[in-house]
Amino acid sequence: MSVTVIKNGRLVDGNGGESIVNGALAFEGEKIIFVGREEDLPRFDGETTVLDANGGTILPGFIDTHVHMMLEYEPVEQRLATPFSYNFYKSINYMKNTINAGITSVRDCGGTDAGVKQAVENGLIVGPRIQISVTALTTTGGHGDSWTASGQTVKLLLDEYPGMPNGICDGVESVRKTVREVLRAGADVIKVHSTGGVLSPTDHPEFTQFTIEELKVMVEEAKFRRGIKVMAHAQGAEGIKNAIKAGIHSIEHGIYLDDECIELMLENGTYLVPTLLAPVSVLELAEKAGMPDWGVKKAKEAIEAHKVNMAKAYKAGVKIAMGTDAGVMAHGTNLRELALMTDIGMTPMEAIVSTTKVAAECMGWEDRIGTLEVGKLADIVICSTNPLTDIRSLEDNDNIKVVIQGGKVLKETALPVKATV
Repeated sequence: MSVTVIKNGRLVDGNGGESIVNGALAFEGEKIIFVGREEDLPRFDGETTVLDANGGTILPGFIDTHVHMMLEYEPVEQRLATPFSYNFYKSINYMKNTINAGITSVRDCGGTDAGVKQAVENGLIVGPRIQISVTALTTTGGHGDSWTASGQTVKLLLDEYPGMPNGICDGVESVRKTVREVLRAGADVIKVHSTGGVLSPTDHPEFTQFTIEELKVMVEEAKFRRGIKVMAHAQGAEGIKNAIKAGIHSIEHGIYLDDECIELMLENGTYLVPTLLAPVSVLELAEKAGMPDWGVKKAKEAIEAHKVNMAKAYKAGVKIAMGTDAGVMAHGTNLRELALMTDIGMTPMEAIVSTTKVAAECMGWEDRIGTLEVGKLADIVICSTNPLTDIRSLEDNDNIKVVIQGGKVLKETALPVKATV
């Protein structure tokens, strides 16, 4: 098996320490076998392929812990006119665009089933490594219940079908059964809506869904049956506290969290996935994507509180993993989130670590991905810029020159010198 060496670049390994100006990396098959200074590169037996980073930056593959790979928000009339199966073909481009942005792994937070995950794993389509939640649990009338005032349902994601259970449940035993159905469908993680949300027709982000008892059953069923974790769409303070007290692993969005929420998160080691890009995108795409007026109104109400409260959580030391809610915005624009994270006080390096090391830890994959270390999977990005001085340069996919996932080159744009010796 041949060795591939990447050199002549600044190396940022994802651990948060000083970058290596003249860094190098080598991998054989799917695993990394060397990380360090170019001058310390060993000689490898047999055929060696050399990739020249051309003075760019060598980074771990990026991770987005909150996406919806089967969705890009569209006007209602367009969704209603789209045949069911057509959505699966559209997702092929969503996944390709995600890879082209340098995102090599994702946690899907609803709408993607086991067949899509399997198609990526088996190489039928190119896409990020995926953890799936299949569908999100919600209460009747809560975020995830698409009932409208007309009495009709207009779903943002696909309706239930074999492999995609209905997530609406009320009461402890109904919740228990629904968790079991979602696990049966192949979920790697359980997703729950513990509050209302911006893009739901009959509730508000501060509305609380599910009792602590119901949430505890989700954690119990997931943990003791499969060792699986639970994540909570949680925007209002009460619903956030209920989720943390129930033992939920990560809080998604967290818009209206307060000081007590922060204290609980620190005590319990709960992760926060801010998705700062989500309400920003609702406003940006309001007209083009046909965002409903009530959704735009709630996004406007939330956006400033979101920034202020995420800054408070960051300063307090809450563990922050990068997530975007991609699908609300176009896939492939994920790394806009990093600049928004620096706007709340994070340094560029901290933002990068949040989308590499911390994101991998949040997903329970820290032994496989997230940092450039010997023995880990060769998930590698080469960009033409220095994101430590210009984090926004990562937003332009043209600056993402090479994307390698598990030792396989999935994107190679204008790569300079490639030689086999």
